[in-house]
Amino acid sequence: MTSFIIRRLIQALIVLLIVTLIVFFVMRLMPGDPILIYVASANDVANLNPEQIQVLRAEFGLDKPIMVQYLTWLTNLTHLDFGKSIYWNVPVTKLLRERVPVTLYLGVIAMVIGMSLGLLAGIGAAIRRGKIFDKIVLPLTYLGICIPVFWLGILMIYFFGLNLRWLPMAGFTSPLDNLTLSLRQTIMPVICMSVFGLAANARQMRSSMLEVVRQDYIRTAWSKGLRERIIILKHALKNSLIPVVTLMGMSLGHVFGGSVLVETVFAIPGMGRLSVQAISGHDYIVVQAVTFVTALIILLANLLVDISYGFLDPRVRYS
Repeated sequence: MTSFIIRRLIQALIVLLIVTLIVFFVMRLMPGDPILIYVASANDVANLNPEQIQVLRAEFGLDKPIMVQYLTWLTNLTHLDFGKSIYWNVPVTKLLRERVPVTLYLGVIAMVIGMSLGLLAGIGAAIRRGKIFDKIVLPLTYLGICIPVFWLGILMIYFFGLNLRWLPMAGFTSPLDNLTLSLRQTIMPVICMSVFGLAANARQMRSSMLEVVRQDYIRTAWSKGLRERIIILKHALKNSLIPVVTLMGMSLGHVFGGSVLVETVFAIPGMGRLSVQAISGHDYIVVQAVTFVTALIILLANLLVDISYGFLDPRVRYS
């Protein structure tokens, strides 16, 4: 197990390095000069001469060769120094401290809802295959997988926010500041972020459970006269979870990817909206930091998924 974890950590570091390379150089292929955009946003273009603009380039490290910039950035990452934002003119670490908890708060709630309700719906549909519950769940899973998140968000804002005025249409409030308002503002974004995971987990759990209940040891348990609850929870569920756990690790990436759309639609100050604003302002440093943090979280989640295989199924062995 130890050697497996070490190998996976090395692979994760290689993937992380490739991600940093791609995002670093792709951002610099975008047209436009971030310094000129920054100066233009401050309405100060006419008051700055070329020497002052060059000073700004030196301040943000953009006057050095591109490979030197990349190596400097990697070196600073080892000290958790993400640099200084060009667009906001503040340390990127400060921006991440403000935005990461918001995205994680919404994302964790969405994942818990997607996993718990998805597993329950999948198990129920598999046990009652061909019955009315299965016929209701199956079409809903297709709808949940196919529906565009931003379109669902706009529909919810129109009906529940604009017409019925049941829920706030935008914004985010910390639950530590105002729990009631925070819960009301969280409902629509969480539904949008969890709908894909719920549908995907339900479909995968249904397929996996149907495959397991056909196994000989399940038929033997039925022939012994064991109760349905014991057969499902003690014998079938554990082996059915392996493909579902894989999907859960992948759904974490979808939560962070979907947060870009959800946070933009609902004007939530999280990592997704931060990345959109940074890309619009050609803020290389913030985009690099957000991508790095997101990739790191996803890689750690996938590592935990791989390790969990050995606990879910004793037949899985790591050499």
